[in-house]
Amino acid sequence: MNLSRIKALVIKEFFQIRRDKRTLGIILFVPAFLLVMYGYAINLDIKNMSLGIYDLDKTPTSQRLIEALFEGGYSSHFTLKHWITHPHEIDTLLLTEQAEAVLVIPPSFQQRLLRQEPASVQLIIDGVNASRAATAIGFLENALIQFGTQFSLRQQPQLKQIFLPIDYRTRIWYNPELKSNQFLIPGLIALILMVITVVVTSTSIVREQERGSMEQLIVSPLHAGELIVGKLIPYALISLLATALILLASAVLFDISVKGSYLWLFITVIIFLFGALGTGLLISTLVRTQEVAFMLATTSTLMPTFVLSGFVFPISNMPMPVQLLTYFIPARYFLVALRHLMLKGSPWIAFWPDLALLSLYALFTLTLGTIRLKKLID
Repeated sequence: MNLSRIKALVIKEFFQIRRDKRTLGIILFVPAFLLVMYGYAINLDIKNMSLGIYDLDKTPTSQRLIEALFEGGYSSHFTLKHWITHPHEIDTLLLTEQAEAVLVIPPSFQQRLLRQEPASVQLIIDGVNASRAATAIGFLENALIQFGTQFSLRQQPQLKQIFLPIDYRTRIWYNPELKSNQFLIPGLIALILMVITVVVTSTSIVREQERGSMEQLIVSPLHAGELIVGKLIPYALISLLATALILLASAVLFDISVKGSYLWLFITVIIFLFGALGTGLLISTLVRTQEVAFMLATTSTLMPTFVLSGFVFPISNMPMPVQLLTYFIPARYFLVALRHLMLKGSPWIAFWPDLALLSLYALFTLTLGTIRLKKLID
């Protein structure tokens, strides 16, 4: 390894990247743009769920129940869209998606409560979106329980509190407001870095072959190892800069700061980027055109990272054969480390197995890609 030759190649690559505005834009600005777009678009929080009310009781108590659904901590979750006057309207509203849920209050609601008897209400909910429906049911059940407790205390003011068989109190760590973007943003970072780095690396090397400049490098005094190192270093440095821009955008736009060690975050990102660079290098040895390289790079990174890394869908819910397949997805390990560092502030000991497996992946792809490229050069 001759450092002066490697330095000259690195400088040459930076000049070439600077001239290629498209590649520079893809590396630096596309990741931040994708983070903003997907960060706001992908949101699993329940907000402004359209609710219809069919109040057959029409009493002050039923009115207080309805008001309880749209005040306090539930005000942003539900929006009252329709006052229903006939039962046939329920089917129409749910079928046409004008309402996502309907609350039916029976005629004897207040009377039964005043007699200290259980009073039933009916919740009819559109279950097409199962996760949204399940979350909405949880919110509505909590609102009804809270209303029932407050009503009992008003009816029996001599009771300072209602004694239940089990007094449980929930405390949520790391994401107390249960905001979905706190969970999704680290996954977006992993997805964007993986796709962008692999695509840019694979297409840039294939571009050299298409233009015939690779042959000029081969006949130069550069050894194969020097050529590979000199080609990868610029993209590694620019990818680190892109990572810094993504983290800055996460902090400014989504209020997601790194709670753990920046040093270990830096180490983790470097290991992951080397694995992605190795993947791009390997793809560049398998194809001969930029179009095929782009297609293979996106196919092998985008969907596997999105579906199989635990980004959105929990791995524990997948069938066992699919769970075994996730062990070959590097973003799975990177995502675990990112969430530890960004959300929990964990020390490295908490995610060292994932870091070790990520290192093995980087070593494997870089070694295999280097061997393949050396054979092509030689």
